[in-house]
Amino acid sequence: MLTNGLLVLADDLSGAVETAACLRPIDASATVELARTDSPQVAHNAQSVVVVDLDHRALTAAEAARITHAALRGAGERAVFVKIDSQLRGNVAAVLGAAADRPLVVAPALPALHRTVVDGIAHLNGVALHRSQAWRVEGTSPPRSIAGALAPLSCRTISLKTVRSQNLATALAECAAAGEVPVCDGETDADLDAVVAAAPAGARLAGSGGLAAALGRTACLSTAETPPPPTGNPVLIVVGTASPEAAEQLRVAELRGTRIVGCSPTDLIGRGTSESALSRALVALERGPTALSIDSAEPIAPGQSRDLVRGLASTAAGIVERSPGPVDLVLTGGETARLVLDALGVRALVPVGQIHHGAVRSRTPAGASVVTRPGSFGGSDSLSRIVEHLRPQESKG
Repeated sequence: MLTNGLLVLADDLSGAVETAACLRPIDASATVELARTDSPQVAHNAQSVVVVDLDHRALTAAEAARITHAALRGAGERAVFVKIDSQLRGNVAAVLGAAADRPLVVAPALPALHRTVVDGIAHLNGVALHRSQAWRVEGTSPPRSIAGALAPLSCRTISLKTVRSQNLATALAECAAAGEVPVCDGETDADLDAVVAAAPAGARLAGSGGLAAALGRTACLSTAETPPPPTGNPVLIVVGTASPEAAEQLRVAELRGTRIVGCSPTDLIGRGTSESALSRALVALERGPTALSIDSAEPIAPGQSRDLVRGLASTAAGIVERSPGPVDLVLTGGETARLVLDALGVRALVPVGQIHHGAVRSRTPAGASVVTRPGSFGGSDSLSRIVEHLRPQESKG
């Protein structure tokens, strides 16, 4: 399937980097390109693995479809993997609709985080997505089924029984012949491995990092490697969410030595940056790892999320630019990560390893480390584990 290389299209940066890390067994030099919406096509070697962050999750469905179409025009005979959110957030229907001009196989399960698909319905820790609280900050209701999320595409649910049978390849081929999109159930990595193995030749795959990992496992290469040494640079963490999970991760990191600098929402929205937080963070960085976050003590009006994160990114970029030397970054959430790197003019990343599931360490063209992680990933010690990886000499038990 990969003799002509692989093009991966992702909707946000943390997902793009997570996918690239999963595909490193296929190509250890896999790169992540940060495409701009006005020019989504990226030049690349036909034999390589290239992951493109199209950054369209916050755009309209029509814009997401247009960008995806443009990115696919240059794919040629390359295999294509479309990274979608395991919780079905974003413009999933529009993007997969754009990719469905060729046979398409969809398998969104992410077993490592207990995100499964049973009877065509996404589940989180055994709870149906539409009955969970996963979309509480989305402003809309989650779809009741994956087929519902993909409407108006014509879908056929491929049951767990079929996925685990000798009939899977036949079922997927029948869908392709009928112009239907198979939506594959999955609970385990073995289920996803079976989907990859049974996909029709030339079919495009769409799924979460779980399916990307299954694709990476087809390389049959050892993923054991020596992690790169710490750079010794100061570490700046940027947390673009005020969720309870993020607050707990910051609390644990602070207990282990990270200094927390809160940004006033009023400053971020009104001025586009927080000069006060910037100045305090520069002083804190001289003493050790520092986390920049949004001050949750101030009320935040609905609809201000994007402006808040944009101001946070501008503040973070200002800290890096005014620092006397290189700074390593830890960026949680795809939107936050993309806005920070855009503000710094970073256009590509090369993943070099995972610290824990979804927390991927990459290097920039200038040699600094950037750790990206989806906002919903990680336990309470996620940030402290990342800091200890980047600055082991400063870790505190």
